[in-house]
Amino acid sequence: MAETELFDIFVIGGGINGVSVARDAVGRGFSVMLAEMNDLASGTSSAATKLIHGGLRYLEHYEFRLVREALSEREVLWANAPHIISPRRFILPYEKGMRPAVVLRAGLALYDYIGTRKLLPPTKTLDLRKDEAGRPLKDGYGLAFEYSDCWVDDARFVVLNAQDAQAKGARIATRTKVISAKRDNGVWVLDLLSKDGTVQTVCAKLVVNAAGPWVDEVLGATMGSNNAHNVRMVKGSHIVVKKLYDHDRCYFFQNADGRIFFAIPYEGEFTLIGTTDQDYHGDISKVHISDEETDYLCAAASEYFKNPITRDQIVWTYSGVRPLFDDGASAAQEATRDYVLRVDGDAATGAAVNVFGGKLTTSRRLAESVLEKIEHVLGKKGAPWTRVAKLPGGEFEPLAFDAEVRRLHKDYPDLPQTLIKRLMRLYGTKSRALLGDAQSLDDLGQHFGADLYQREVDYLIANEWARAAQDVLWRRTKLGLHLSKAEAEAVETYVTSKAA
Repeated sequence: MAETELFDIFVIGGGINGVSVARDAVGRGFSVMLAEMNDLASGTSSAATKLIHGGLRYLEHYEFRLVREALSEREVLWANAPHIISPRRFILPYEKGMRPAVVLRAGLALYDYIGTRKLLPPTKTLDLRKDEAGRPLKDGYGLAFEYSDCWVDDARFVVLNAQDAQAKGARIATRTKVISAKRDNGVWVLDLLSKDGTVQTVCAKLVVNAAGPWVDEVLGATMGSNNAHNVRMVKGSHIVVKKLYDHDRCYFFQNADGRIFFAIPYEGEFTLIGTTDQDYHGDISKVHISDEETDYLCAAASEYFKNPITRDQIVWTYSGVRPLFDDGASAAQEATRDYVLRVDGDAATGAAVNVFGGKLTTSRRLAESVLEKIEHVLGKKGAPWTRVAKLPGGEFEPLAFDAEVRRLHKDYPDLPQTLIKRLMRLYGTKSRALLGDAQSLDDLGQHFGADLYQREVDYLIANEWARAAQDVLWRRTKLGLHLSKAEAEAVETYVTSKAA
């Protein structure tokens, strides 16, 4: 084997599972490289319903371990990243003819009991005839339950984990595809194809295959395994419409077919509705919402809201494919959301840890489980550390977000309050590094539209791997919802010229 760079661990995949593993591993003292063939969070990890939650409906399928683990992570992750994670209250109206009220009440009591809450408030019963949460809904709804979960900016969650991994010494290579991974005398030899067409070869003692929907493709075509049929592709699609109500709570709705969906306040001016759950057999690189899914979500939401939701109200849609471990479930919504880890090989032959499934909420715990597998092969280095470790920008207490906004605004009094709050929600304490010496809007450089300025775009290029307008407008921020086509094209022109 030719002389080349050798890492302890090579991670394939820049979604939430891959970056979480890379961060945990490098923090324990392993040398780590991660390659993502596109942008960070460009697949499933930016196409979620954006919740840090236990998964109330998973109780119906007896996924008690998963629900308990997920619930225990809500306040852990909120404390780790209080800028991009925030608590939300969810309204679950009782619907006659669906799950009985006693079942809903019992399920939420169990949800609270195993949830290890300290800061999140408990479930309570509502009378929708008197509570403002009943106003947007059709007449006839009375009983409802209000419970707690958390909201997360999913793509930023990925980026912050990658930032922290890089700060601790991991090498993060975006737009870099692993085109071959072969064993050679107990070491993995990996060929990496960059966007510019160059090929680089590196070696690793162990490979973590965290390629999400592409995990079987990597396992088969890239790594040469014959056991490459492990995941069930389930598509989830969402629609975004102009906001349907003025309060800040979310809705958890039941549908007649047994599926559930959410309506969630989104980016100030909008409401997010989703998700669908259906098996997917198409090209996972070209997933998009279907007409059937659009009609399904409009019709389902229209069953609850007074004002019908129609296609012409939709301002944006997004879809993702969840690579669920194929447990043989008969319906897509019944397939397990739990993750499965499988180790192939050992220290003598070259080991690989393959990651199937997983979700945003359990990503930190998944990484700890992967590290247990890694340590069994490579030996133990540092102890687990991520439970109490802040993600970049999150260096304040969970309930102190508003105080941090006021503190930042005091430092930049001539910048609009709305801009200050948006930057704090995205970048937390890193907002000061982004703003630097700016004291006026003119100091922020070119104005692209909405409240997006050159200084923020430059920061994203220099610090967050942004290389295209999509990275800036739809993953690092959601300002694509607020910019015109011409304004978005101006961002593309600028980013392309700067990132070249």
